[in-house]
Amino acid sequence: MTSDEAVREVTFANGAMTLAGSVMYPRTSEARVPGVVLIGGSGAADRHNDGYLLPVRQRLVDAGLAVLAYDKRGVGSSTGDWRKATLGDLAKDAAAALEFLCRQPDVHADAVGLFGHSEGGWVALRAGAGRDDLAWVITSGCPGVSPAEQERYELASLLHTTHPNPPPQQALDERLALYDSLVRAGRRGADFAEVTRLIESAGNPSWVAGLWGRMDECLWELLKRKQDHDPIRDALRLRCRHLAVFGAADPVVPVTKSIRTFTAAVGSVDRHPLATLTVEVFPEADHRVQVKGGSQFAPGYLSTVVRWIEG
Repeated sequence: MTSDEAVREVTFANGAMTLAGSVMYPRTSEARVPGVVLIGGSGAADRHNDGYLLPVRQRLVDAGLAVLAYDKRGVGSSTGDWRKATLGDLAKDAAAALEFLCRQPDVHADAVGLFGHSEGGWVALRAGAGRDDLAWVITSGCPGVSPAEQERYELASLLHTTHPNPPPQQALDERLALYDSLVRAGRRGADFAEVTRLIESAGNPSWVAGLWGRMDECLWELLKRKQDHDPIRDALRLRCRHLAVFGAADPVVPVTKSIRTFTAAVGSVDRHPLATLTVEVFPEADHRVQVKGGSQFAPGYLSTVVRWIEG
């Protein structure tokens, strides 16, 4: 923290859930300032999202925004359990964060937006759908496809990136066949015992843990709940402008198809007139829009975000 900023630890409620976070303000401002809620990605994301959100927060505060970042339910100082939540539940948490920030006397309530990274982009789109009090939404590395399709793409990408040579087609086919079987099992409501048998019959391949972590009953129920989530349905209900940012070398998200689906939504006859879309793609950047092999953001990423917000 510098002399030009101030941090306030806060809590806010969504029903029985108590969410904990931090609001960082530009200290030098004497008037109400615009604001943004930062939403982390999948898994046990705290308010810093493994440090990823720290430079984002800093740059936005430097640009004069009040920034609220919070621990996902069941993480850090927040109550609840993210593994038992739906994307809708997480979106209600984000909406509660948005409404909390808008109520702060030093925040301009008509100039507050949402920034969601990866799965947090899905959450931001759901939280913002249909709202008239949201100034903008930024999704960064957010798939424009369902979780099932995104993870299938990621699985194939992982095989290519971890194999020294082009992987044998048989290896890819075997991975995708098991993955597709698991998706079908989820759609018919299979229990964890059936899924365990499927995985064991394939020899307990290491990619299962590589893709999802240690599979247990709670995680399986989570995957079943969200696998067919359609982010475009929420994008179609936005009533504000939307910036979608991607790294061109993202191994997790099918970038080309995601751009195509988000762009197609803009042409819908039901689209709100204020719901414009801007797409920015950064060459050679990864899922976090960072330079491949490093931890620095792609040149121009944060300045592009700030310029778009100010525009």
